Amino acid sequence: MSKFDEKLDLYKGSMDKLGLKYDADLLAAVTKGLGPSIYKKDAETVSGSDEKELATVKKNFLMKKLGLSDGPKLDAAIEKVVEKMGKSNRNKYRAIFYYLLAVEFGKESVYK
Repeated sequence: MSKFDEKLDLYKGSMDKLGLKYDADLLAAVTKGLGPSIYKKDAETVSGSDEKELATVKKNFLMKKLGLSDGPKLDAAIEKVVEKMGKSNRNKYRAIFYYLLAVEFGKESVYK
């Protein structure tokens, strides 16, 4: 099993544990899109309480990658994903975080 497949299995298991339904192909595409960052402990996760990091997610992922316009809807979606993954959950994996945001905005086509 490749390192990528191991990470994908970890993320699938985490989503199962959180009780989240998911499209395995889309999750794989989002994970692949993150490149080598999934292998770096710090870059692999998103801190739900770090305003600076959440601003980076908004700017680099939602606005640049997904092509969304800035506004309160983006902040609300980020907050919704933090809630969905659990505020106290220390393993908010970036791949799952981005997957949930892409689905939230109906932007799955970016990865197809």
